Amino acid sequence: QVQLVESGGGLVQAGGSLRLSCAPYRRTFSDYAMGWFRQAPGKEREFVAARTWSGSSTYYADSVKGRFAISSDNAKNTVHLQMNSLKPEDTAVYYCTAAPLWRGPINLRTSAVYDFWGQGTQVTVSS
Repeated sequence: QVQLVESGGGLVQAGGSLRLSCAPYRRTFSDYAMGWFRQAPGKEREFVAARTWSGSSTYYADSVKGRFAISSDNAKNTVHLQMNSLKPEDTAVYYCTAAPLWRGPINLRTSAVYDFWGQGTQVTVSS
């Protein structure tokens, strides 16, 4: 059952930009934090960015800090990941995900805390 739908992936040259979007399907995630993870071929899935819907808390992996920005459009119930100054090492499948906040303090950099995952969207950065 699809809960999150990603879009916006594609092929871009190094130094270029892409904007990923994530839209919940037939439900809202107002009590959740939304995150982005990525997985490159032969590598483990890794944290990219996360934020609460209110924007009160935002987190980034060191590898993308200053280049990527996570935002939410509450009116459209959509989360975005703006990716600038892309590098070949950013090539991966990017996944949108949602973690419940009512369980208490959680580490949003850890994939285990997330309950819902999208199907993923491919981002390829050519050198």
